[in-house]
Amino acid sequence: MQELMMKRRAAALAVPTNDMAVRARLRHLGEPITLFGEREMERRDRLRMIMAKLDAEGQLEKLMKAHEDEEAAASAPKDEAEEALQYPFYTEGSKALLDARIYIAKYSLARAALRIQRAQRRRDDPDEDMDAEIDWALRQAGNLSLEFSEIGDDRPLSGCSFSRDGKWLATCSLTGASKLWNMPKIKKHSTLKGHTERATDVAFSPVHDHLATASADRTAKYWNDQGSLLKTFEGHLDRLARIAFHPSGKYLGTASFDKTWRLWDIETGEELLLQEGHSRSVYGLAFHRDGSLAASCGLDSLARVWDLRTGRSILALEGHVKPVLGISFSPNGYHLATGGEDNTCRIWDLRKKKSFYTIPAHSNLISQVKFEPQEGYFLVTASYDMTAKVWSGRDFKPVKTLSGHEAKVTSVDVLGDGGHIVTVSHDRTIKLWSSNTTNEQAMDVD
Repeated sequence: MQELMMKRRAAALAVPTNDMAVRARLRHLGEPITLFGEREMERRDRLRMIMAKLDAEGQLEKLMKAHEDEEAAASAPKDEAEEALQYPFYTEGSKALLDARIYIAKYSLARAALRIQRAQRRRDDPDEDMDAEIDWALRQAGNLSLEFSEIGDDRPLSGCSFSRDGKWLATCSLTGASKLWNMPKIKKHSTLKGHTERATDVAFSPVHDHLATASADRTAKYWNDQGSLLKTFEGHLDRLARIAFHPSGKYLGTASFDKTWRLWDIETGEELLLQEGHSRSVYGLAFHRDGSLAASCGLDSLARVWDLRTGRSILALEGHVKPVLGISFSPNGYHLATGGEDNTCRIWDLRKKKSFYTIPAHSNLISQVKFEPQEGYFLVTASYDMTAKVWSGRDFKPVKTLSGHEAKVTSVDVLGDGGHIVTVSHDRTIKLWSSNTTNEQAMDVD
């Protein structure tokens, strides 16, 4: 109980984020400013625990007052230097991060303009019947049925991802290996081995057939479609959870149990951004279709929306009462879906900055959520209740339940045209679901 109270006390304390300010505070408290092998975040956590202990003993206020008295007795130029060192709660970024922010701003503005123009054109076109198009897409989703089932590995599967053109499927498992499969027959093509612990997620690039994998060994790896390792991204202090590519394909986002998510440059392998903000482990990560925003969710029951062009946290979405494990932006640009251990999927309107619909989706936790990637006409949730479910993107009513797995469903992905959905599970199987219309079209082509 004392340890728990100490952690709660520590979490409530304001601790500088600038590493120089952290070192200065440690020096004034009479502690070593660094330990052998200690990184910036570990140093900050050590300062937090020291301050919490002193606060519990009633010593912190006295020491901080003595520190203020020392500053008051010092010369004015020194005061200004100390003040500049201690008070700003931000960390200066690198030149590479600045260049990335400028690139993302230009990229996202062009994409946003095209999205808005297209939405206006479709709205004003008298021949465009949006309701009929949505009804057709939902009928397609309602006709989804199991097309293929394949054993994916010797141990439970943890992640899956379609390539941009749907010709490849990637899966990963608790063995640490990832596999590439030819679509649509799910024939094994190659095995990607490189991680030393279980793999936690896999994602295809949105611009080519390269892919990234994440692992509990604290690294993410970048591979080509032939199974050759191209890059290893190292820096996280704890195991990784989900990963996601930026829509431009130039950057990779990784979420970790070290309470941060990070942004990496694909070409150089450089860590561009180390983003704090969650009080507990970060589990899920998603990027806005325009590329301007990122959304993270974690075990603190929060989802946060970040502006990648400025680095600011622009929204903190509170509503879930248990950890949030899945997060996905809708292609329409203003809806965000989250799912978690409270068995619900919440739909957030970024324009109103609040949740406007809660889906009591499953009887067990929701492991992942995914919008249909072209128009967002439907949403898919995967759950530990051994099912995946399809929901209307218009009114979020149930459309189809995908039953067939014999254990927890850990991941789901939707092909670009919405005609195929893949699920993977702890029962070690990959299941491919397709609509009857798509199957008939494929047979006609054959």
